[in-house]
Amino acid sequence: MQDIPAFALTAPDITPWRVGNTGVEGVWRFDSGAPGRHVMISALVHGNELCGAWALKGLLEAGVRPRRGQLTLALCNLAAFDRFDAANHDASRFVDEDLNRQWSSERLAEPVTIERRRAAALEPFVREADWLLDLHSMHEPGPPLTLSGLQPANIDLAVQMKAAEHIVVDAGHKDGIRMRDYGRFGSADGVAAGARSLLVECGFHGDLRSRDVAQDQCLRFLLASGIVDEADAQNVLPTWRLPDVAKPWILEVTGGVVARAGGVEFVRPLKGLEVIPAAGTVIGINGGEPILTPYDDCVLVMPSLRQARAGVTVVRFAHRRRIAAQDPPAITGIR
Repeated sequence: MQDIPAFALTAPDITPWRVGNTGVEGVWRFDSGAPGRHVMISALVHGNELCGAWALKGLLEAGVRPRRGQLTLALCNLAAFDRFDAANHDASRFVDEDLNRQWSSERLAEPVTIERRRAAALEPFVREADWLLDLHSMHEPGPPLTLSGLQPANIDLAVQMKAAEHIVVDAGHKDGIRMRDYGRFGSADGVAAGARSLLVECGFHGDLRSRDVAQDQCLRFLLASGIVDEADAQNVLPTWRLPDVAKPWILEVTGGVVARAGGVEFVRPLKGLEVIPAAGTVIGINGGEPILTPYDDCVLVMPSLRQARAGVTVVRFAHRRRIAAQDPPAITGIR
């Protein structure tokens, strides 16, 4: 059993912001009236992931508005958040099922759980967005990660933002589709037409620094999208920027371990981004069979037994390469 880390980040008071201004609880939209991208930032997809809620609360309190295009801010799984208890925070990840696995037309068409009904309510906003930043945090302590998906344009955006030391290139999970992969965000044609989506794991759920990372990611994403100007950002969010990352690691996920019905355990506590030198190293037991690293210098991405049950991914395997981030070309808005 993995030790439970200390939970230092308190839950934000989002009472004034729950009503939204769209007719959907927790969803705010601001339209500049000028041509530009429609940018969406989402938080609380899981009820115990507080950093994004702090960031969205900060954006709303600061009165951030787009100079061009539209900005949508979504506090997503409020039903799960309402159950949050720092002493048992894993229990408030979701109510019935993981909201971030419901993003297929089949599941959205069958609103049989609280999370599916919430996903159906949020779906029009996700579908209409051009750029999506989905803010999350992690079960275990570890450095922040940006999950880009497989499309090169999303990887390029993550590099150009200079915010993430580790960029995870992955296809998602076997137990359902993530919001960041929904519709055109998971389509090569959609990305070619301008869609962009990043999912950021800002650190451990209870780490105070996760709030700082979420704020920094919001600032950089808004600036990269072109809907907010640097001068405006400096004026209303003067303390949100963290130091740049010059040479990020690209972690190319090749597979992972999905828990079986017979139970899963690690042979020792594993750390996120730990590099296992030799292929064939036994790192755990899954359904009575050994879990082996598939190649030399294998990076372990987000190993955790915190939510382990049949069908849930407990660790992913990745190759890594270091790249030197060049000065990015200008990211032009939709004019």
